[in-house]
Amino acid sequence: MKKNDQSKHRICISKIKRTTIKPYDAFQWTKFYEDNYSFYDAYPGISIQLNAEELLICSTIIDLDNYSILTTQKLITSEKGVLESGLIIHAENGLYGNFKGHGNEKFTFGKIILENGKILKYFIETGKASMVMVNGVKTLIQIK
Repeated sequence: MKKNDQSKHRICISKIKRTTIKPYDAFQWTKFYEDNYSFYDAYPGISIQLNAEELLICSTIIDLDNYSILTTQKLITSEKGVLESGLIIHAENGLYGNFKGHGNEKFTFGKIILENGKILKYFIETGKASMVMVNGVKTLIQIK
């Protein structure tokens, strides 16, 4: 049975909360969203197009040129101002990079493999915050 966007959102947010150490608002760049309005209020400078039922799940936003945003339908990444995105529906998990932050790196890149074989990178804040993006992407791909 195909899940709707609200169901996908609820499952992903629940998984993120179960696997992420509190306090959730202590992370430098990473957040998850109970609703779309909290994203738009926090980041008015980032304009993204969403379909009618699409919901924001989580993001790692370093600045206006470097960020990744996961929605119930797609992954969006801007690296050095170059915007790329891909649909999650038939994507596969790739690598998660050095998400534990060994070597004092503040962020790393995860990767997914899109249906057409293209690799799409996404930002992951290292350390405790990493579980937000890692589990958001991983869970969404698993539940399709």
